[in-house]
Formats: sequence, structure tokens, C-alpha cells
Amino acid sequence: MAKEDFKRFVRSHPELINYVNSGRMSWQKFYEMYDIYGENNSVWLKYQEAGDARSTTQTTTKTAATVGDTSLKDLFNMVKKIDLESVRKGAEGLQKAIALVQDFGGSKATNNYQARPLYKHLED
Repeated sequence: MAKEDFKRFVRSHPELINYVNSGRMSWQKFYEMYDIYGENNSVWLKYQEAGDARSTTQTTTKTAATVGDTSLKDLFNMVKKIDLESVRKGAEGLQKAIALVQDFGGSKATNNYQARPLYKHLED
């Protein structure tokens, strides 16, 4: 079987791409299965059914209340994953950097140094 036939088969079954992207299968293994079993074998049902189940859950998630491209459920999950300690440390680091820049460029300290006259001796 030719590579072009395999590419056409993969285009007609996009759920196989998810298996490769997630690292559960490789293109080499899929190609070997395709070469041995062909297109119309029951071995592909396992991957097609899992892809169908995943696509139905994705469509139900997308039909939930969405804000732009992100659903509210996804937004809440992202907020839950935020590590507040790392945010606090980042804010402190930013405050220190701003204070450092202000020290360099903000207010110039007046120089209180007064030069001693050249003609004056130490004991005068």
C-alpha cells in the first residue's frame, strides 16, 4: 500500500491525529497497522469510537455558555490552576525592579560633599 493511500486514510479519520499528538501512538505504528490490515478492518473501530466519543464531549462542552472561544467552564478551570504564591512572588519582584529603576532615574540625590580649599593646611 502506498503512502498516499495512508495519507488519504488519515485525512478521512482525523481522530488518529489526536492519538499521535497525545503520544499514545506513533505514525509508524499506524502505518504498519494500515499496511497489515488495510482500511476496512475492525482494528480501526477502537480508534474511531474513541474519537467519536471525544468529539461528542467536545461539542457538548462547546455548546455551553461561551465567551468568545473559551467556555466559562474552561475559564474557571484556568483560574483554579493559578498558583497564587507564584503570582505574589512575581508581583514582589516587579515592585523591586520598579523601585530600582526609580532609584537610578527618579530623584537625584544632592551631593553634600564640600571640597576643602587647596591653600588650607591640615592644622589651620
